Amino acid sequence: MTATATAPEPTQPEPPTGGRGVATARGLFDGEILRQALLDSVVKLNPATQVRNPVMFVVLVGSVITFIEAIAHPGVFTWSITIWLFLTVLFANFAEAMAEGRGKAQADTLRKMRSETEARRLLPDGTEELVPAATLAKGDLVVCEPGDLIPSDGEITEGIASVDESAITGESAPVIRESGGDRSAVTGGTKVLSDRIVVRITAERGQTFIDRMITLVEGANRQKTPNEIALTILLAVLTIVFLPVVVALQPFGRYAGASVSVVVLVALLVCLIPTTIGALLSAIGIAGMDRLVQRNVLAMSGRAVEAAGDVQTLLLDKTGTITLGNRMASEFVPVGGHTEEEVASAAQLASLADETPEGRSIVVLAKERFDIRERRLEGDHQFIPFSATTRMSGLDVDGRRIRKGAAESVKRWAAEQEGTVPPDLDGIVERISRVGSTPLVVADGPDVLGVIELKDVVKQGIREKFDEMRQMGIRTVMITGDNPLTAAAIAQEAGVDDYLAEATPEAKMSLIRTEQEGGKLVAMTGDGTNDAPALAQADVGVAMNTGTMAAKEAGNMVDLDSNPTKLIDVVEIGKQLLITRGSLTTFSIANDVAKYFAIIPALFVATYPQLNALNIMKLHSPQSAVLSAVIFNALVIVALIPLALRGVKFRAAGSASILRRNVFIYGLGGIIVPFAFIKLIDLVLVALHAY
Repeated sequence: MTATATAPEPTQPEPPTGGRGVATARGLFDGEILRQALLDSVVKLNPATQVRNPVMFVVLVGSVITFIEAIAHPGVFTWSITIWLFLTVLFANFAEAMAEGRGKAQADTLRKMRSETEARRLLPDGTEELVPAATLAKGDLVVCEPGDLIPSDGEITEGIASVDESAITGESAPVIRESGGDRSAVTGGTKVLSDRIVVRITAERGQTFIDRMITLVEGANRQKTPNEIALTILLAVLTIVFLPVVVALQPFGRYAGASVSVVVLVALLVCLIPTTIGALLSAIGIAGMDRLVQRNVLAMSGRAVEAAGDVQTLLLDKTGTITLGNRMASEFVPVGGHTEEEVASAAQLASLADETPEGRSIVVLAKERFDIRERRLEGDHQFIPFSATTRMSGLDVDGRRIRKGAAESVKRWAAEQEGTVPPDLDGIVERISRVGSTPLVVADGPDVLGVIELKDVVKQGIREKFDEMRQMGIRTVMITGDNPLTAAAIAQEAGVDDYLAEATPEAKMSLIRTEQEGGKLVAMTGDGTNDAPALAQADVGVAMNTGTMAAKEAGNMVDLDSNPTKLIDVVEIGKQLLITRGSLTTFSIANDVAKYFAIIPALFVATYPQLNALNIMKLHSPQSAVLSAVIFNALVIVALIPLALRGVKFRAAGSASILRRNVFIYGLGGIIVPFAFIKLIDLVLVALHAY
């Protein structure tokens, strides 16, 4: 159907405003997610699903074997073992389902947004037709006016508008998008708040940013990473190694005169193979990506998250990452016998109409230093706006002509007013420039009063962040277009390890390749088309959502908040993922050692009294020993689910320190905890007269 250029009433669903966008945080055990996870735990019993996890597949097969044995030879012990083995598989499925739950809930919200959106496609004759957003093709032109949702990813070809991106980024503050330059990219699902824009669709059907978000946040579609695949293979090998060992116990037991049932052999196998990490491995990976989503960062693959954990070099833009992004007034320096307060008073008057961050900072500094309040101007006055020609701005009031601006411009202007330049002015201007700050000279008519120092303000706490990075063995490099003198001053104040001044796209690429040739993984951020080559070359490239499509397509992560500092968080989340996986793997293997000492001596101590030396737990009977170990083996999975989902607490430390912590906390703990709880379970079974 066709329509005139008049905008139809919007039928799209309202996106959430002022909310948390895609990264909506839910409690660890949200009721809705918990119910769905319980259902999914049963669905995942499908052997086709279980076979992807070799360890848990063996447990499932063992459960079936004991189930058949329980039917053929019913007994309390046989049925107890069977039930707890099935519960072990269900608990493992539950851990994975819980990790997937948040992503699925977010994906459902995004699907609804995508399916209900309609678009006003612009036809060659200038008319419009209303079509479902899902039918748009790459190259189509669509019209968006206030209240309309942008139907798909694209670039503005005409107009400028204020856009609400809260449905995607969670930030309620609107952003400006306009045709041309690096601010022309728009994302499907965001809402136009003002003005009219024409958008050219740049995404193929089914490949929009929202489509990618749905795929990425939905844990079920997550591909295993290389490290995860390697660990899965290792766990499978350990399982295969234990299989013949356990099977060999049957003839060995007969030879020794001790009968070992099939049920006991299956239970022993399940307890000795690395079931704990096998059950939690998938959940750990999914939860790691979910933690990124909660920070409003989308990783295009799990590989990128792992790479972030192994990063050894961070390339950080100076502006917006290390500094606040705007030069701020930091000092009033008088010249020619004037006082600092005279400079501050005149500088504030000259800045009353200056709405730039630099101008407002001058007003604030004068107020803070000398309690000079903004003056209400009465009578005739005229503000002089900044001009690229004069390189000055100021105010004419009550016969006074106050100017502030570049040193040479103000000196020339003062000379035209028949004034003289104080002899100490040039030295002060040079000193301020040498430390990387910007000098603004202030004059009241022919009288030069002094200099305002504008400096890049290093973000509070950023130096401590870099110290933490250094402790972890990560080298930080500041990237800036400033001259080497300014770059060196900022780098020293911020505490980065190195800097690249007067950076060009070629220089960034060269630096990344040099680091990679030295065997290091490199991470960087960027938002412009000129950053795309470097983002593609970096091992972890975080593109800003406000940047160009070229930058977003080149990176392997997208920061929905467009906060360059987020790169540091990305590295920490990546390291937390690796630390969590390593810690729980250590705990799982240590568990197996403890369970070995719990079961083997109890089974064979009657036949081989020498084993009594190893029977340190003194469990009640062989049957209670096996059942206690099986029960513990299942319950420890449930106990560790919160740790797998939240992640081991991250602390900035070197690899040696992390290894020591793993060994002492998760290695030693993995041995002590099973001894304590298997004994406790054994006592409970005896107290209940189960054995």
